[in-house]
Amino acid sequence: MITKRIIPCLDVRDGRVVKGVNFEGLRDVSSPVELGMYYSSCGADELVFYDITASSDGRKLFTDILCETARKVFIPLTVGGGINTVEDFDRVLKCGADKVSVNSGAIRNPSLILDAAKRYGDQCVVLSVDVKRVDGVFRVFAKGGRENTGQEAIAWIKQCVDNGAGEVVVNSIDTDGVKGGFDLEMLEAVCDAVSVPVIASGGAGKIQDFITLFQTLPKVDAGLAASIFHFGEVHIADLKAQMVKENIPTRRV
Repeated sequence: MITKRIIPCLDVRDGRVVKGVNFEGLRDVSSPVELGMYYSSCGADELVFYDITASSDGRKLFTDILCETARKVFIPLTVGGGINTVEDFDRVLKCGADKVSVNSGAIRNPSLILDAAKRYGDQCVVLSVDVKRVDGVFRVFAKGGRENTGQEAIAWIKQCVDNGAGEVVVNSIDTDGVKGGFDLEMLEAVCDAVSVPVIASGGAGKIQDFITLFQTLPKVDAGLAASIFHFGEVHIADLKAQMVKENIPTRRV
């Protein structure tokens, strides 16, 4: 059975890791390099690095910080933020990323995923989707959750996977930073729609939230979180020990 992955997320703004609630109220946490090194050494399966304001600011991702992080982190690294062209994929991969996450760039240019997958392979292309309920419908948001695109999320995700996205990160804006548990309804809808790995993001507040996620939705491949790891509310070693007790397959620390 495929092991379930635990993935810390580094939301980076102006070169520092930050965290907020419902994508708002950001506060400073740490250096991405130091935090990445810590997670690399304590059992994280992968690391996600998002330059969260690159798209909304209309600029390219911080390559200097990314290069330094990639040099010192020895687990797979997925990088996103300001990815608008195939050349951006190339630049980020050359900085040391293993996979590239695209969100707003794909919304602006739907052929981006297809073109990148053809050049680098599906396994390199990660679709990150910020989703929020609007009048009971799952809608896709752009620019770090600031802009409602009006697109229905499940149809958009299916289109992107058909175009070559090899993995999907589902960011629930409704549950982001609230620590009340993952958005199981939203995640189930995505898992039923696609056959590629699905990563759950937004809502984790305690170890049991990950246990509930994997037991309720065995199709989910990974759980991603930020603040509970950053502030020591959940230690990855403790989480994985509990997963072993619950017979959830995981890479041991």
